[in-house]
Amino acid sequence: MIALSLAEIAAVVGGQTYDIPDPSAKVTGPVVRDSREAGPGSLFVAFVGERVDGHDYARAVVEAGAAAVLASRPVGVPAIVVDDVQAALGALARHVVQKLGTTLVALTGSAGKTSTKDLIAQVLRRKAPTVFTPGSLNNEIGLPLTALSATEETRFLVLEMGARGIGHIRYLTELTPPRIGLVLNVGTAHIGEFGGREQIAQAKGELVESLPGDGVAILNADDPLVRAMASRTKAKVVLFGESGEADVRAENVRLTDSGQPSFSLHTPSGCSDVTMRLYGEHHVSNALAAAAVAHELGMSVTEIATALSEAGSLSRWRMEVTERPDGVTIVNDAYNANPESMRAALRALAAMGKGRRTWAVLGKMAELGDEALAEHDAVGRLAVRLNVSKLVAVGGLEAAWLQLGAYNEGSWGEESVHVSDAQAAIDLLRSELRPGDVVLVKASRSVGLESVAQALLATGAEGEVAAR
Repeated sequence: MIALSLAEIAAVVGGQTYDIPDPSAKVTGPVVRDSREAGPGSLFVAFVGERVDGHDYARAVVEAGAAAVLASRPVGVPAIVVDDVQAALGALARHVVQKLGTTLVALTGSAGKTSTKDLIAQVLRRKAPTVFTPGSLNNEIGLPLTALSATEETRFLVLEMGARGIGHIRYLTELTPPRIGLVLNVGTAHIGEFGGREQIAQAKGELVESLPGDGVAILNADDPLVRAMASRTKAKVVLFGESGEADVRAENVRLTDSGQPSFSLHTPSGCSDVTMRLYGEHHVSNALAAAAVAHELGMSVTEIATALSEAGSLSRWRMEVTERPDGVTIVNDAYNANPESMRAALRALAAMGKGRRTWAVLGKMAELGDEALAEHDAVGRLAVRLNVSKLVAVGGLEAAWLQLGAYNEGSWGEESVHVSDAQAAIDLLRSELRPGDVVLVKASRSVGLESVAQALLATGAEGEVAAR
């Protein structure tokens, strides 16, 4: 964070200072909510959670060098006390962003946010210092913490924005007003909470509504609900996609033998070829979105294409491809799942596994509401249509629906199996995997199927594991 005195921070957040001998002392380190990350000059934000009260760690963080604690009550060490810690954190982020004057890029969408954010960051940091959301910390706490990690050297600030209801993105844009707003897609993630895709579109469109007249709204030309958001913004509109009407588009899209997308990138300033290191055709849309942002920020098409071709995955458990010494390939995409990302991962598995046995180890997709049965059934059917060698459905009722969809599509029980939990899946795979097999592991985060991928990698780790 930029250096601010404790007195200035107290004024910004409307707090009172306690046990601070020198109000002119400055916060020169990061703003953190995890006491283990506190260090010299940091500001520790004391949240009260269901299991842990951050105030209990106040003395420890100050002993570790923290300049003060942002708290909701006095804690016996230097503290700025406020009524609402979360609101104070947001106010501080808004102050710092305004003071820095950095170019802020915000993005949202039902699927692909984190992968696209990582691509944008990898492209932009070739041009200038860039700060971006770590992982998927895209809510009312993670977003201001990311914004506060920017410094005077930061030229671009790339922030992922998530939403679980109407008004959430509007709130985030008030904390960190973007100049460039990107909407990737409107799918069925969290549809159980929103009530329908139209409501999801309403929420996602709050991002483009927040843009200033000299801002840029970057919209997916291939998604009708996203494209319609052009009428909800006063900013310049740039379209990306495979549509011929897109300003930034892909032509000649194909997959390499290993399942990596290759295409010709077309922008208003020219075209260049891209072959990505990431896996799956769904990354073409993500790459186009990143290219549109970079083009608006002055990068040449050659610079953009080179950066996209060299970009990797920065966030764990997202199409993380690792080959064991025995030739078994594990695709760990277990961080989260929704119908769109599940279909994309299955198609990537089919492309990667041509001529090899393929395994889809799948679990529940959460927060689908009344659509849950139909969506799980459809994913099971798709696995059969893509000729996945074996579907392993892991877990309770939703997994049973996955397996039933596969059975009804024509697997007849030979190409699909339902197991009770992750350990049962591990035991099955350990006994049946053969060299050359490709295994996809994917489910909603709450299922914890990353344990399956980790166990399978440990099983084959007698020699050095080669991660791609």
